[in-house]
Amino acid sequence: MAIRFFGIDPETGQGNRPTVWVDEGIGDLLVQSYLADEASIAGVLTAGHGPDHENTIPSHEGVFRIPARMVPILRRACDEAERSQLRRDAELGEEHGGAPGTA
Repeated sequence: MAIRFFGIDPETGQGNRPTVWVDEGIGDLLVQSYLADEASIAGVLTAGHGPDHENTIPSHEGVFRIPARMVPILRRACDEAERSQLRRDAELGEEHGGAPGTA
């Protein structure tokens, strides 16, 4: 598993470390950040989860608050995650006898 560090909140203090990584093997983002407070969670539940989704937060998931000043870091991480996924898809296509980019 190749985890790549992308950045930390530029205004972080010693006790606070909102951080972003990318799992380059599968293209997932990994985010460490502040747990949302009860008011934010209530707002999320009020806003809903879209059609065909239960309006709950499962016990194995959480809501996190990511500082807006981290958006540039997240953009770079998202771009790398997308590239990692495309590379992985191309490799899987080649392993299964298909040309890259074909279904």
